[in-house]
Amino acid sequence: MSAKKTTNPTAKTTKAAKSKTAKAKTLKAAAPAKAAKTKKAKADGKMSALDAAAKVLADAGGPMNTKAMIESMAAKGYWTSPAGATPWATLYSALLREINTKGKDARFVKSERGKFAVKN
Repeated sequence: MSAKKTTNPTAKTTKAAKSKTAKAKTLKAAAPAKAAKTKKAKADGKMSALDAAAKVLADAGGPMNTKAMIESMAAKGYWTSPAGATPWATLYSALLREINTKGKDARFVKSERGKFAVKN
């Protein structure tokens, strides 16, 4: 009876795998920094939910919760939910995401629990 030979597949790397890794590292190092994204108007002229929220909050002059923002956006015709079940929850998440990712450059500020305002 011959003994079964076992190998560790993660221990061995092929030349092709090594060259792909080296190539990826070279591309990452040589890639230029991405330019900041600029806001482009939608082709159909519709606003995004965040743009509509900024406009509604500026018109209101004070902090609002997301349910009130959604109602105001729909009433003024700025934005309506495309058959979403909880558009206020989606807007809340998008507002927090913008605040967290953009930091001091965000358009919004969380004024109190559940309420947002436009940054001055």
